[in-house]
Parts: sequence; structure tokens; C-alpha cells
Amino acid sequence: MTENNLQHIAIIMDGNGRWAAKRGLPRNAGHQKGAEVIIETAKAVKELGVKYLTVYAFSTENWKRSKQEVDGLMNLLRQYLDKNFEELEKNDVRIRFIGERNMLAADIVAKMENLERRTISNQSLVLQIALSYGSRQEIINAVKEAAQKVKEGELTVEGIDEKNFSQMLYTADVPDPDLLIRTSGEQRLSNYLLWQLAYTELFFTDTLWPDFSKEELKSIIENYKTRERRYGKA
Repeated sequence: MTENNLQHIAIIMDGNGRWAAKRGLPRNAGHQKGAEVIIETAKAVKELGVKYLTVYAFSTENWKRSKQEVDGLMNLLRQYLDKNFEELEKNDVRIRFIGERNMLAADIVAKMENLERRTISNQSLVLQIALSYGSRQEIINAVKEAAQKVKEGELTVEGIDEKNFSQMLYTADVPDPDLLIRTSGEQRLSNYLLWQLAYTELFFTDTLWPDFSKEELKSIIENYKTRERRYGKA
């Protein structure tokens, strides 16, 4: 077995609606519980010595959900941006947001940017929250940026490589995930970090996101450590 240096965990947090339905609760009750689990999971990841955590909070496709659910999610986001991330801020967690900010309300973007500024010097954990995020659009945006650089003479077509292209993605300066966890039993990537997950170990669990725990996280990490990672090499 090879030694595994786990730096970055990515999570697709799935199952909030099903968790609520099983309990006869509105879907937004599941989102509320799920948001609490984000905080607890970030604390657990930090305690376990992992440097980066990226969570899929809201996709560009999620805008197609009912207005009631989307409005509820946005109001929940406002609440968390105002006060619920304070615990992580005090625990030396840096918070970054990746995604299409132009699709979000101006007051939400202002709160996001304020939180990013306040936590920019924190170093124990980088928590990236993928919000209004779609990986195909991220890649298209990077292609456009590369094309613009070529047009302006800053870059040649031959000079485009994986390293400089990666720097045009939302996740620039962050190592690719070593481990992806998806909850709720679904086994697909759902337009999440498609470039970044090229050599990532995948783990799927039937646990609904609001029931995800530190104990399960530790168990998954132990499973990860038993895997021999070849990074696409023969």
C-alpha cells in the first residue's frame, strides 16, 4: 500500500429533502439541519488535520426548484452568513465561495464577500462552499479567459497547459480533492468539480446528509487510507 496524504475532501451533500420527508417535515427543515451538519463536519475535518474541505451547497441546476424552496434556501443562507459561520471564523477557518455570483441577490453576495474578507488570514482549514456552482460553466469560463489571454498576447495557444488552465478555475491555488464523498446513495458527480476530480478517490454512502457524522467521516477516511492511489499511471 502507498502512503496517502489526505489534504482535501470534497463532499456532495445530498438527501436533505428525503431526510425531511421521512419525518413529515417541510423540505427546508432538511436544509436547516443540513446546514448545521456543514458546521460540524468542517470542525471535524479541521480536528482530523485535513487542510481543505469543499462542499456542494447549491448548484446552478438548483435554481430550477420551486420558488418556495429556493427562497427558503436563500433566507437560510442569509442567516448563516450573518451569524452561524462565526464559530468557524473564531476557529481559524478560512471561508471561500465558488460559483456564479451574478445569479445571487446583491445582499447575499455582499455578505459572502464580507465573510471572505474577515477570514482571509485564517489558516487551519480552508472551507470552500460551492454556491450557484456548475462545473461545466466553470470550465467554459476558464476557456474564455484563456482565449482572451491569447487574444491579448499574454498567452500562446501552445502555452496553455494543465497548470495554467487550473489557475483560471474557481479553485485556483487549491490542490485537487483527494477524496470525494457523496451522501444519500446516489452515485454520480452532478456537474461538480469535473476537472478537479480527475484522479480523486470516490466514496458513496447511503447516509442522508443531515445524519452524516464525525464517526462516519473517520470511517470513510480509514477506508481511503487502504486504497492504493496510482494517479492514472499504469
